[in-house]
Amino acid sequence: MSMTSLAPSSDIALNLALSLISASVAPVLLLDGDLSIVAASQSFVEAFDRGPGPVVGVKLADLGAGEWNTPPLWALLKATTYGQASIRAHEMDLASPSGLRHLVLNAQRLVYGDGQGVRLLLSIQDVTELRARAQQKDDLIRDKAILIQEMRHRIANSLQIIASILLQGVRKLSSDESRDYLRDAHQRIMSVAAVQRQLSDAELGDVDLRDYLTDLCRGVGDSMIRDHDRLTLSVTVDDSIVSSGKSVSLGLIVTELLINAIKHAFPEDRAGRITIDYRTQGEGWTLTVCDDGVGLPPDPSVVKPGLGAGIIRALAHQLGAVVVITDAEPGVRVSVVCAPHPLHTS
Repeated sequence: MSMTSLAPSSDIALNLALSLISASVAPVLLLDGDLSIVAASQSFVEAFDRGPGPVVGVKLADLGAGEWNTPPLWALLKATTYGQASIRAHEMDLASPSGLRHLVLNAQRLVYGDGQGVRLLLSIQDVTELRARAQQKDDLIRDKAILIQEMRHRIANSLQIIASILLQGVRKLSSDESRDYLRDAHQRIMSVAAVQRQLSDAELGDVDLRDYLTDLCRGVGDSMIRDHDRLTLSVTVDDSIVSSGKSVSLGLIVTELLINAIKHAFPEDRAGRITIDYRTQGEGWTLTVCDDGVGLPPDPSVVKPGLGAGIIRALAHQLGAVVVITDAEPGVRVSVVCAPHPLHTS
């Protein structure tokens, strides 16, 4: 049990100790074995004394309006005087006339060697304002989080409205090329809306990538796949936790690749499977979207890159990654790779 011994000394040593307590800038009390006040710092008197007359000789339980007379505190102090316990950063609420105050207490048992008995050194820290500021900060963070989630939700709704307007415009065009362009633009906007919708339901800060990508792919698949027995999706993600900013970019890449595979890899209601895989390797990571569809054309140079391909490469560049396209035999494998050493793109 923690205990400090004071060697036998003259009254000079005791007077010096009492003077140090009296001059302390922090609220400090010296109590005897009956928990009566032997000495009090001026800072304690100014901060806590509400009664008339001096505090020396008054029991702590009788101080002020009796707000210090709480059974938990009393039991801890008595146990400390007996050497059966110690008080380290004990928190308590003090119902003072000025309002509820939050205190942190520390108590040290002292034993004089000159027969004066046990003394208890009690220091008090008022953390009411600190806790109030911390609560205000938490409230501001919570309010900001609510506003950001609401903003994401509104953005997703607005994007869906814009996409619907574009789709209505497709019916009014006579040019096949213009209709295809608007359909692509519609699909791009819907992919961004899907990502925003998913984020609006998620917590702010870091994102659990497994749940995020699984829900996102399920949403895209439900909206685009007519027969889930014919075309299936599987998502495998490790335990990665990423920032919300990175999750947005990864979500857009996955959505683009998934839409592209659903639209082009399985013509004429061909059956197949699309797999999405994400895993970290040391400081790097790899995102792979693979299908077992019709595969790459014999001469890939004749295929004109679409809007989606440009979006994917731009997002990959933002993430410090490269896009690698290979023949899956059958199908196509697209890997977005972020590695410590540069890779060559296909």
